[in-house]
Formats: sequence, structure tokens, C-alpha cells
Amino acid sequence: VYAQHGVSLPHNAAMQFNLGAPVPNDQLQPGDLIFWGPGEPYHVAMYIGQGKYIEAPTFNEVVKISTLSFDDSYAGARRFPLQPRS
Repeated sequence: VYAQHGVSLPHNAAMQFNLGAPVPNDQLQPGDLIFWGPGEPYHVAMYIGQGKYIEAPTFNEVVKISTLSFDDSYAGARRFPLQPRS
């Protein structure tokens, strides 16, 4: 999705977490990337709104929609500016 809008992101969740602008929990918007730790983030998903996110839980698992909770493993969110598609 991001590549289609001119944003190049590394494949690694920890590297992605160090890019973009931090987003407070109460300001999440659809398209924000959300991360889990602890320590260095190891998992990333995309927030889709109304407390939900889309993720591929682990390799070879079905993509699914889950409910977000800000538990101890939640590391934070990042927003990346998208370029308009022409």
C-alpha cells in the first residue's frame, strides 16, 4: 500500500519503527502503522480505524482483522506521509 503511494519502507518492523512520525494512541488514523515489542519492535500491522487493525500474524498465516489493545507489548504507532496518486 505504501509503495503505491510513493513511500518506501524497509521490510523489518524495528527499522520501520524508527521512521515516520510518532502517533499518540488517541490520535490513530487509518493507515498508521502500529508496532509491538517489548524492546525492539518485532511485529507491525496497519490501523484501519474504530479500534481495529489488519495483520498477518506470522509467516504463512491468513491475514486477519484484530481489535487493538494497548497492552504491555504495544510499542507505539508511526505515520508516514503519503504522496497523492496521479
